[in-house]
Amino acid sequence: MQDVDMWRAVATATGPADRAAAEEGLRLAYRTAGLAEPERIIWAASPRSGVSEVRALEGAGRSVRDEVRTRPWAEERRRVHDELGPAGWTELWSVTGARLWDGTRALAERIRTGVVDDLLAGEPAEVPADPAPRGAETAIRLILLDAVLGQHDAAWLAAFDGRSERLEGLARVARQACWWWPFEKAVVICERPVELHRDEAGRLDHGEGPALAFSDGFALHAWRGMPVPAAFLHELSSLTPQRIRTEENAELRRVMLEYYGYDRYLDESGAQPVHTDESGTLWRIALTDDEDVVMVEVLNSTPEPDGTHRTYWLRVPPTTRTAREGVAWTFGLAEQAYEPLLQT
Repeated sequence: MQDVDMWRAVATATGPADRAAAEEGLRLAYRTAGLAEPERIIWAASPRSGVSEVRALEGAGRSVRDEVRTRPWAEERRRVHDELGPAGWTELWSVTGARLWDGTRALAERIRTGVVDDLLAGEPAEVPADPAPRGAETAIRLILLDAVLGQHDAAWLAAFDGRSERLEGLARVARQACWWWPFEKAVVICERPVELHRDEAGRLDHGEGPALAFSDGFALHAWRGMPVPAAFLHELSSLTPQRIRTEENAELRRVMLEYYGYDRYLDESGAQPVHTDESGTLWRIALTDDEDVVMVEVLNSTPEPDGTHRTYWLRVPPTTRTAREGVAWTFGLAEQAYEPLLQT
């Protein structure tokens, strides 16, 4: 059984690379592809810096990504698929790469978007002039799509771990580094991030700073997976109900409510319940240019060790009319079918 946990650790690793080990992996990948080893290896602090280094390259020759990464992967996949058969390949993938795929793909796309936004907004002098309205963005995205993803290729590398000597060079690089660009005579390779914060679902998440950060300052900020501006996070600790109500961006307002706490917001806003029955109390928060936030306040009938009863807040659909209907919805039932023997 392939060590999926090891590859999960590779995908989320932070801190300086063992550059010697990574560079030996690069050379092995070139030799395995039948290519001469690169004459130059250029280290960059982040994928953003990597794009700038690629754009500044001179005399590096053409990209050899197809020979180094794309073709070996496709041929090895075909070999293993033929060896195991369709059912065997599906089983192998389900217990290896499939467990890492969504998280690594989502993170890679977030990095691409962040690099594009950062270069277009913060470093316009580095963006080539182009008469097409989206020409600069396209040029940057093409460079990003030509990268080998290093540690973020962990999903498919996990499926071949122990099964393919041909991919060993790529695997060695992935264990030590982030993205890299292979050319005939040169390689640009990026250090791993210095900081990574995720929630229990694996989404980028940090309320007190960057969720993903590299040593050159390139960073992504997110709250439970949703991208947010860096300045937005700085004001979360000083939120007030008035500030939440006046936020025009509906998505950011939802983040504010989650951070602030729906129950606290209801209490400090002087909100009034709209319905009460034996199941609990229904509350509604009307938001401008957004759907209402509707919550059911329920009291746990099982006492805590100190004898108190804990209050829970359940978010329910905005069409909910009664507390009973809301509680029933959390169990996947219609109101008429909800007949609890004991509320807990």
